[in-house]
Amino acid sequence: MNVLEYKGYHAVVEYDVLDKMLYGRVEGVNDPIQFESTSSKNIEKEFRKAVDEYLDFCMTTGKEPEKEYTGSFNVRIGKKLHKELALQALKSQISLNAAVIEAIEMYLEHSL
Repeated sequence: MNVLEYKGYHAVVEYDVLDKMLYGRVEGVNDPIQFESTSSKNIEKEFRKAVDEYLDFCMTTGKEPEKEYTGSFNVRIGKKLHKELALQALKSQISLNAAVIEAIEMYLEHSL
C-alpha cells in the first residue's frame, strides 16, 4: 500500500474505476481533508494542496488543526468479549485500558 505523507499528515490513494479518478482522504483526523485527480502525476500535488488549504483555513479561522491519531479511540467488541476482557484484566490486576494496550502491542509485534 502506498501512503502519502506531508507535514505530518498521511493519506492512502484509491482508484475509482467508474469515474476513472484517483482520490484520497487524510487518515487519523475527523476534519474532512480530501483530494482527487485524474492523473497519477498530480495526485501527490493535490494531496499537498489539500493539507495546505486545511492548515490555511485553520490559521484564518483560529481553529487548532487536528493532529493525527490522538491516542484515543472507541472500539466496539461486543458484550461477551468486553466482559471476558474486563474480567481477565481484573484477575490480572490491571486496568481494562492496560489490557487493550497489551493486546494491541502483541498484535503489532506479530504483524510486523
